[in-house]
Amino acid sequence: MSDQTSPMRRLIRLVTGALFPPPGARRILLAYLYGAICHAIFALAVIAMIVAMFFGMSESSGRVPYPWAILANAALILQFPIVHSLLLTKRGGKVLTALAPARHAGTLATTSFAIVAAIQLLALFALWTPSGIVWWRAEGWAFWAICAAYAGSWLLLMRSNYAAGVEVQSGALGWMSLAADRKPEFPAMPDTGPFRVIRQPIYVAFALTTWTVPVWTPDQLALAVTLTAYCLLAPRLKEKRYARRYGDRFRAYQQRVPYAIPDLTRPPLPKEGLDG
Repeated sequence: MSDQTSPMRRLIRLVTGALFPPPGARRILLAYLYGAICHAIFALAVIAMIVAMFFGMSESSGRVPYPWAILANAALILQFPIVHSLLLTKRGGKVLTALAPARHAGTLATTSFAIVAAIQLLALFALWTPSGIVWWRAEGWAFWAICAAYAGSWLLLMRSNYAAGVEVQSGALGWMSLAADRKPEFPAMPDTGPFRVIRQPIYVAFALTTWTVPVWTPDQLALAVTLTAYCLLAPRLKEKRYARRYGDRFRAYQQRVPYAIPDLTRPPLPKEGLDG
């Protein structure tokens, strides 16, 4: 089920339902437990990612001896795109349902997905073993300019997540819907905000965060190249799912909005998206 209302109204309704839930002590306790776990790990993962990349992956806490550290770091990089993609398949959906009590597994699926993704990111950025090699460290005006670009990339990522449905991206949809004792209402196909300009602003912004850092090391380069390749290729599978789900509406959107690079020769969609 999709919800056509604005992101803010949808979010307010969801939060209100979770704050003033109907009776059901066990259901509410389970919902709040999953929410606390999800958002705690999610916050730690985001902080670890911001800090680790700010220092070019040179300050992470991994201590695997070389040359084994190369294999350990490669496993940390690859586990995120591989598992993340597999969980979006039908078989992956079955795995997600096993991560919550059977009665509420479907409702909590988005929360379970967010928990797994957050654990993956936290492992990647907290357990990375630095090479100890620093190629370049920005100084003076270059440092502040790159920091501004880094902050801008994160702001674009947050804005894109909001437009797509921050409740889904953060895992809040599942546990808040359970607390409110109602079926999760997924956002409609995103076509407003940054989605007016390109079809994959979340993936593009995520990739940009890996390149707009003030410290460059072999570690950061390996991370940036791998995650950028994932961010450019993985959405192709996502768009196949969108084509099946939204049909002609998504195909019309594809024809009017470029994939990842803005087309400066034509204006973006109206503020209201395809319906504008």
